[in-house]
Amino acid sequence: MADAGNWCLIESDPGVFTELISGMGVSGVQVDEIWSLDDVAELKPVYGLIFLFKWQNGQPQPTNDTEPTDHIFFANQVINNACATQAILSILLNRDDIDLGEELTNFKEFTADFGPDMKGLAISNSDLIRSVHNSFARSDPFVNEMQDPNAGKDEDVYHFIAYMPIHGALYELDGLSQGPVNLGACDEENWTSKANEAIQDRMARYSAAELHFSLMALTRDRIEIYEEQIEEVDGLLLSLPEDATERTRLNGERNVLEHKLHMEREKRTRWHRENTLRKHNFIPMVYNLLRILAERKELDPLVASAKQKAINRANDKKK
Repeated sequence: MADAGNWCLIESDPGVFTELISGMGVSGVQVDEIWSLDDVAELKPVYGLIFLFKWQNGQPQPTNDTEPTDHIFFANQVINNACATQAILSILLNRDDIDLGEELTNFKEFTADFGPDMKGLAISNSDLIRSVHNSFARSDPFVNEMQDPNAGKDEDVYHFIAYMPIHGALYELDGLSQGPVNLGACDEENWTSKANEAIQDRMARYSAAELHFSLMALTRDRIEIYEEQIEEVDGLLLSLPEDATERTRLNGERNVLEHKLHMEREKRTRWHRENTLRKHNFIPMVYNLLRILAERKELDPLVASAKQKAINRANDKKK
């Protein structure tokens, strides 16, 4: 696990983000990766979007408008490697319809009158936020999905920003900007379309060969939604006569909902397993396995066999 005073790199993964949010005490939400904003209708309600892109030094930064933004939680990013968690917090702490849990609610109230720089420092000094973030430190010392912002100039650096509607306007929330950026009026129905335009504009600044983008949506917990919808259908079925044609339709609808619920629960089980594997350190096991094979004099033959297979595959490709 990362040192308590530092913030580790974490993977851009909906399962990681969903469990991270839950670890901070928030309930009733999840994160899903989306491939097109045309699919957002299936995920409603969408609370906000998290966009990952490759950071370029010297790229122009949007400037904040002149209108007051005291009603917006905006924090400057003062922590290396924390941009994913900060983008998530930007959405969570700007919504009034999400159950934040006791600790994040207290944090939001405590920092309400802070400026962006002090809000950023408050995030960096939060034991809860840092410990949950660092719980997703990769145990594998050889692989990092993202590079440290302090990395060399030839290495890639990735950054997360958030898009969401606040009080009738679409905002871009980027901890490396001076403040929240008002992208124009919107409502809960059309804000994702306006966000799509902003994201497409940002992507257009890159070459056609640049494919390092990712878009995720913070939505309501699908399991809760499907369970509520099944309960509603069950209530309607109880009120219908046995021979009603409507009963057949409702039973079909219930079967579809049951299937969606089953798939969602399976996805959560898979996410939990993957997160457990991410946190587990396999290095001692691998080391001991190699040591035992070497002691049995079985390691060298296995290495030689693997090399020969690689040579054979290379020769086959040349044919």
